[in-house]
Amino acid sequence: MPKIILASASTSRRRLLESAGLDPIIMISHVDEETEFFHALSPSDMVIALAITKAHTVREQIDFPAIIIGCDSTFEFDGQSFGKPASPEIAFDRAGRVQGNSGLLHTGHCIIDTDKGLEISSIVTTKVTFDQMSDDEIDDYVASGEPLHVAGGFTLDGFSSPFISSIEGDYTNVVGISMPFVRKAFTQLGYTWPEAKVMR
Repeated sequence: MPKIILASASTSRRRLLESAGLDPIIMISHVDEETEFFHALSPSDMVIALAITKAHTVREQIDFPAIIIGCDSTFEFDGQSFGKPASPEIAFDRAGRVQGNSGLLHTGHCIIDTDKGLEISSIVTTKVTFDQMSDDEIDDYVASGEPLHVAGGFTLDGFSSPFISSIEGDYTNVVGISMPFVRKAFTQLGYTWPEAKVMR
């Protein structure tokens, strides 16, 4: 039975997998996301390229059967990719732009079964709509430090949850990894979901 590897440092992705009954090994790929190659891509192309790169980078580091899960997320707003804000000033500006508006949260997924030599990659997109926010509310949120560490500068399961009025699509995808996609991918690889939950 292969082990499950999450090729990500994201605590939100780890929590989602664990809360669904999986027991992933955490292996951080250390892929440089801030290259001209990745930034030249559209937001949706960028997240799938990074997910594939992260999964394959970890694959080269192991010598045991594993199912490797690589992910990357970004928030697309007005055709621009909003990754993790580089500074509080950028986080404040972005919050001011998205408040009262909607954007698309894209998560690229790449799942590799090293034993079977199979790979499944896909993008899952969820529409996120924000309420109006006052400058004081934005200031307070940015001061929490949370937006600097998450794609788009917001989370559904954290300090920004009061400002998100609705989503259209997969909730877990916005948190960091689409659990319905993961389950379907395991099925496509030939494993039942109960089997996935006993992979150690």
